[in-house]
Amino acid sequence: MTTLTLGMNRRQKRVKALDSAGSRVPDCRVKPQQLIREHRGATVGAAVIIPLLVAAALAPFRDSVTPATDVLVLVAVVVAFGTTGMRAAGLAAALSAAAGFDFFLTQPYQSFAINDANDLEAAALLLVIGGLVTETALWGQRTDAALAREVGYVDGVLATAESVSADQLGPEEHARLVSQRICEVLDLDSCRFELGGTLDPTVPTLNHDGSITRAGRSVDVKRDGLPVDSVTALPVRSGGALRGYFVLTAASHVARPNERQRRVAVLLADQIAATLNDAPR
Repeated sequence: MTTLTLGMNRRQKRVKALDSAGSRVPDCRVKPQQLIREHRGATVGAAVIIPLLVAAALAPFRDSVTPATDVLVLVAVVVAFGTTGMRAAGLAAALSAAAGFDFFLTQPYQSFAINDANDLEAAALLLVIGGLVTETALWGQRTDAALAREVGYVDGVLATAESVSADQLGPEEHARLVSQRICEVLDLDSCRFELGGTLDPTVPTLNHDGSITRAGRSVDVKRDGLPVDSVTALPVRSGGALRGYFVLTAASHVARPNERQRRVAVLLADQIAATLNDAPR
């Protein structure tokens, strides 16, 4: 059995630049969400302090400004922190706004007692809005992240297909590139391609439909993840014959790629078959 190429481990795949087939110019701009994530403590601290400062700033105008207006101003502050997508920041801002509204803007002033039912409802409204906005922002970020991953999968497949169709790389380079893509898509520790050989029926196998079977039994990847006590084989066939297989390793952590990710990996593996037509069987 001949090892055609070794794939990339998780550390290497994060630091090694993509080759010419899939290279991209890195975006060096600092994005707001990235800046917020890098300063989580400061963001949560600001979420506690700023609503109190805003409520204190509104206190001199409480005789001329209605409580509804005060609530709207504080809601805007809560929404600003809720849209960071940090649950702690959104809830902290809501609690702080409710406390500031109670302490500075409701009678008796400078006390946390609330005698008016309407003021109590307003304080509760601040808490509810903070929770709703934060959870909505988190849902939106998860959706955006999922969409970005899907776009990344498609880009990876297209980039690999372009390299194969252009025939600019040899079989070893093609196998290495495909190994890298599969490693990224399935969140593996490593991936390598074995040329020729036969499949061990006891080894878990990633089938063409995206399912994984082990000794004839289906593996529930969503529940159990990829096998950590064994490698997983991803066969590569050409003309109905087995030409080799990718060895997928996820031993250091539980990887749970969904069915779409697994099918993308199969599609990537299929692309290497075109470069093996002239290889000895």
